[in-house]
Amino acid sequence: MDVVQLLQRQFIDYMKSLYREHYLDDQFNQLQKLADEITHWNINKLVASSIRNLIGAHRVKNQCVKFRAFCEEKNRDGCLACLQELQQEYVVLKKKFEILFQLEQEIVKNGGTVPTMD
Repeated sequence: MDVVQLLQRQFIDYMKSLYREHYLDDQFNQLQKLADEITHWNINKLVASSIRNLIGAHRVKNQCVKFRAFCEEKNRDGCLACLQELQQEYVVLKKKFEILFQLEQEIVKNGGTVPTMD
């Protein structure tokens, strides 16, 4: 197995783990497919807007839903605890995307194409 194939396999395995651990959901997959139709897939550009819009960031979205519920209940302690959890989820998600970006860049640098999840 050459370097590109190894990197592509690592990329796919890592993407699968992000779905399995519920960091990403089907919305992210749909976004990826849409990006493929529009232009060459570049996860770095797309993810920046994805995080802002919480597209496909399943665990972060769940924390936002919980936070909103606490706000509607006017539950200050719940809001503060939820914000702390949201911050932790965001930090973990950001790190996971950085690893994904690094894999993508290594694949391209070695002359390969970034695989997509089907």
